[in-house]
Amino acid sequence: MHYAVPSGLKTMLDFSWKSLNLTNLAPGTLPPFLTFNNEVKTDTNKIEEFLEDSLCPPRYPKLSTKNPEANTAGNDIFSKFSAYIKNTNPQQNEALEKGVVKALLKLDDFLNTQLPDEIDENSDDDPGPSTRRYLDGEELTLADCNLLPKLHIVKVVCRKFRGFDIPEELTGVWRYLQNAYKREEFANTCPSEREIELAYETVARPLK
Repeated sequence: MHYAVPSGLKTMLDFSWKSLNLTNLAPGTLPPFLTFNNEVKTDTNKIEEFLEDSLCPPRYPKLSTKNPEANTAGNDIFSKFSAYIKNTNPQQNEALEKGVVKALLKLDDFLNTQLPDEIDENSDDDPGPSTRRYLDGEELTLADCNLLPKLHIVKVVCRKFRGFDIPEELTGVWRYLQNAYKREEFANTCPSEREIELAYETVARPLK
């Protein structure tokens, strides 16, 4: 797991080792967790709610989504990826890869479908595909913070250990990733490809 530090650099967090301070702060739990005014929050949803309440407009952009479906878009990609990358049976590889592609296609369809606020209700023309940058519109939301790191890992690990690339025809997925890489928030906290490859060396199982 990675986290941002004030300088904008990235560092690795080894879950197999806990400092005394970490153990005292959140005994029996794994990151992520948040401390504020000596109160520890360990539930991801509670952390997100706290950030939404605290880092609110006008000082910071709103973190929650306007469209509820944005919160579940792509939510099955990582589970399909995990089954695919951990499989050791060559005979199952093709079917599991198709499962990953199917999940990516579902996300691509969502990203290329215009959201209600993108559609001109006074126009009789076909609205055409969406060109929005992120899941819920033109700005990052918590939904993107949950999905984008996973999607980046899928891209890197599948290429390295299975020789599989996200298909070029999935224009919505690639537009989404490229827009994320242009954002300072993501670029400064996104682990390098080499870091991801090293982390997955013992997770990705060779086909036998």
